[in-house]
Amino acid sequence: MAADAVLHGLRAEIRLALAPCATITLAHDPGELMTQNSHRVVVAGGGVAGLEALLALHALAGDRVELTLVSPTADFVYRPLAVAEPFALGSARKTPLSEAARTAGATLVQAPLTGVDVANRTVLLGDGETLPYDALVLATGAAAEPAFGAAHVFNWDDAIGGLLRDLEEGYSQRLAIVIPPGPGWPLPAYELALLISSDARGMGMKPEITLITPEQAPLAIFGPRAVELVTEELNQAGVEVELGAYADLDPGPPSAIVMRPSGRRIEGGRVLALPRLRGRAPQGVPADPDGFVTVDPHGRVAGAEHVWAAGDGIAFPVKFGGLAAEQADAAAADIAAEAGAMVERVPFRPVLRGRLLTGRGPRYLRHDASGGGGEGEVATHTLWWPPGKINGRYLAPWLAARDEETITDHLPQSGGLAVQTDLHREIGGS
Repeated sequence: MAADAVLHGLRAEIRLALAPCATITLAHDPGELMTQNSHRVVVAGGGVAGLEALLALHALAGDRVELTLVSPTADFVYRPLAVAEPFALGSARKTPLSEAARTAGATLVQAPLTGVDVANRTVLLGDGETLPYDALVLATGAAAEPAFGAAHVFNWDDAIGGLLRDLEEGYSQRLAIVIPPGPGWPLPAYELALLISSDARGMGMKPEITLITPEQAPLAIFGPRAVELVTEELNQAGVEVELGAYADLDPGPPSAIVMRPSGRRIEGGRVLALPRLRGRAPQGVPADPDGFVTVDPHGRVAGAEHVWAAGDGIAFPVKFGGLAAEQADAAAADIAAEAGAMVERVPFRPVLRGRLLTGRGPRYLRHDASGGGGEGEVATHTLWWPPGKINGRYLAPWLAARDEETITDHLPQSGGLAVQTDLHREIGGS
């Protein structure tokens, strides 16, 4: 089927992205790698990849590493639920980075990282200060820019309230939701299509919603089982999908979305577009023409010794918090071994876990994207624990311990120690 062809192509991209840049072996005698001082590790970035790397290094290497967390902001923002906020299904939540630093025994430096002197192993901060390192983890993310510059185009991270009012009050009967080409994460577009349809129909309106995507099948990265499930959800919600399509904006008048290669037009409606992503490698770090950093399966940056990278800023076709955490784990294990800890250097193996919000409740999707994962898993119950939208071996339990709302919707009485794990069960038909 079409989804199989898409998965074959995606796996080829993933294999290329994971092609090794160097031969990695296990550390032998820890004394051979240890110095008299702790291994100084600077983690740059206060997002998912940065916090996962920080907590993993603390767990794996302990006092063998001296940790410093550098971030331009004071808080970690749990962004995946921002898309649910207009529908009263959740909200973006903040956690002070000082709490994560305290847990990991790390020093927190609030400043942007502007450059890296690879030869002298120092980073330059926005305030003019420098920090030395023995290992550097870049988790500075990617820059989001609007897919279209027109003022009447809504971007998904804008307030959606006005758009919902336009549909509910009948000012517009058409909505185009656009997934632009390039690296990114398509799941929020499907959530918006399904939730907006459910919200509008609950008000007695039936807008024409079209989701435009370059994918060859809906959420094909999650495997054939997910394609079947998502297709059914879209059909139930009355959402039309234009697959293998690229959208252009014709300012008109009247303004219209033009789909390529079909040439089909959607006129006189509203447009909601996911952003395009660009890498933002710091000065001094090699990057591709789009600003993304190339790494090997252990997170080592090509052309920059003693520098690792994880998260949206690396040259990997899928951008997602769960994958960012997995990339950070691979880098942390590699650095911990360099510092003398007896840990296995496990390479990054992308496993996708997604919680899709729909008007009929959440749907859980899981797929081993590197191959060998079969058709994937789908369910109406959680397939991992804790059941948040971001899954990290160390970050998910840490967040769950601080925010009971993460799990109270899934378990009547919570308690005990949170442990991030997959729940291997027999999954019934979708």
